[in-house]
Amino acid sequence: MSKKVIVIGGGVAGMSAAHELVERGFKVEVYERNKIYCGGKARSVDVPGSNQQYTDKFLPGEHGFRFFPGFYKHITDTMSRIPFGSGSVHDNLVQVDRVEIARFDQTPIVTVVSFPNSKDDLRAILASMHSDTGLTSAEIDLFSSKVWQILTSCYERRINDYEGIGWWQFMDADNQSKNYQTLLVEGLTRTLVAANAKYASTKTGGDIFLQLLLNMANPRIQADRVLNGPTNEVWLNPWIQYLKSCGVDYRYGASCTKLDFENGQITGAWISFDGGEPQKITGDYYVLAVPVEVAAPLINDDMIAYDMSLQGIRDLAPSVAWMNGMQFYLNQNVEIVHGHCIYVDTPWALTSISQIQFWKDYDLDKRGNGQVKGILSVDMSDWEVPGLNGKVATDCTLDEIKKDVWEQLKKSLNINGKTVLSDEMLVDCYIDSDIHPSEAKDKPYALTNTEPLLVNRVNTWGLRPEAYTRIQNFFLASDYVRTFTDLATMEGANEAARRAVNAILDISGVDAEDCDIWNLHEPHFVVRARHHDKGRYDRGLPYKDLKRPLLSTAGKILGWPIEELKKIAGRGVPEDQGE
Repeated sequence: MSKKVIVIGGGVAGMSAAHELVERGFKVEVYERNKIYCGGKARSVDVPGSNQQYTDKFLPGEHGFRFFPGFYKHITDTMSRIPFGSGSVHDNLVQVDRVEIARFDQTPIVTVVSFPNSKDDLRAILASMHSDTGLTSAEIDLFSSKVWQILTSCYERRINDYEGIGWWQFMDADNQSKNYQTLLVEGLTRTLVAANAKYASTKTGGDIFLQLLLNMANPRIQADRVLNGPTNEVWLNPWIQYLKSCGVDYRYGASCTKLDFENGQITGAWISFDGGEPQKITGDYYVLAVPVEVAAPLINDDMIAYDMSLQGIRDLAPSVAWMNGMQFYLNQNVEIVHGHCIYVDTPWALTSISQIQFWKDYDLDKRGNGQVKGILSVDMSDWEVPGLNGKVATDCTLDEIKKDVWEQLKKSLNINGKTVLSDEMLVDCYIDSDIHPSEAKDKPYALTNTEPLLVNRVNTWGLRPEAYTRIQNFFLASDYVRTFTDLATMEGANEAARRAVNAILDISGVDAEDCDIWNLHEPHFVVRARHHDKGRYDRGLPYKDLKRPLLSTAGKILGWPIEELKKIAGRGVPEDQGE
């Protein structure tokens, strides 16, 4: 008889665990608290009331837009195993080739996000070199040397030293210009990994930044990809259909209220369906695949007394922040840039993507009131500082947030007499439904967030539990689990789920192959430097550079004509000669 696994939580982690388990012969039941949608924070939604022409045609909304960096391996491997048409869901990923850094009242910086493979790409790189960043050569050198230090530091130093240093502190941001702080330090944390630069771990921030940088330098990798349609339509709905076809019992509107623990085992999970009286559900194994702030109340004192590592879940629970999305529906398709736009001067740390340019076969004509031609999807990463209206976002009404975000976008894009966004373009706006007015009587206009995001703060790696626990039938699959990814992302959730499944395979004795797990890749040309630093670390010495030039070394490895690039960059971007 097949062993039964109870998976609590039906987001990316829970669905990933179910996927791996059912393909290995387990009986799987998944309990998801959302009443309509699977996929947790990855979901897209039907915007309520937007089916004005046809009852089944809604405008698409999102918790936040999805993007798939080139270093993602776990989630994309799973996507390649989800049938879609004559291929797989993985076929629905399309490449992004540009990123724009928009600034208040300044010319934007536009550059490539992948290795250049055309004359236009090279021209974009060279043009960005001559952009007016306001950065001094000393600041560029400082930032480069800090990145080089992370790349050439041994792994032991990263975990034990850099985990305890904030990104802001490591980058010496206090002693540099506002441009340095905004463009290089804050812009790379709060907009990309939803972290505060002053508190984010240098280990995590450095590791992920290196992955993004190295992806851009690798001609064999698509450094940035997005989906070619709304997330549910081109990924999550095909996924849930596949899981159900394999025998997964996926139940919506099911919230776990308590775990029973006796004699070193989980003996049942109490599940409330649609807010009704909880029912006890039992299985052979239990996988807790809910966010950290949801998991913490389920870990009782007896469980912690049996396995002290579970205390880390309670301690991590406050380490969450808001990163939620909103969509602006426009009466024309405004393609700001063929990729993501980072608004580095915006107080609420905005990023956006113009989605319809990537959704080539998506028909908007029958959705909404028929006037929508474009969708600008925006993620908002800082809700705790005053906006242009002088109020922090969490104390604004939803209408005030919409207005202020729109003004921040316009202030960033409408520069040098050019109008990219105008009020006449705006048809409608949708804010993620996880953001709603608080019920607190002393703050009638305050907002609450039902699905915040875990952030990697300094010195929290030691709090993270493994996917397995001392409770032999209890496993953890969520982005707070220790993984190579070490970031609150779909990739981290998927990797954690694979680790949990491998642990179940190990203890159950089921004869099946382990799930594949990949470490972050870093280039071989720094092995000697890391070995040198390991020797210094073992002797109790601080980091010291070998003084090997980054450009010349990378150039030799990647085959770049570095000296020629320098010469071209020094001459500026040549005019097209009519080719």
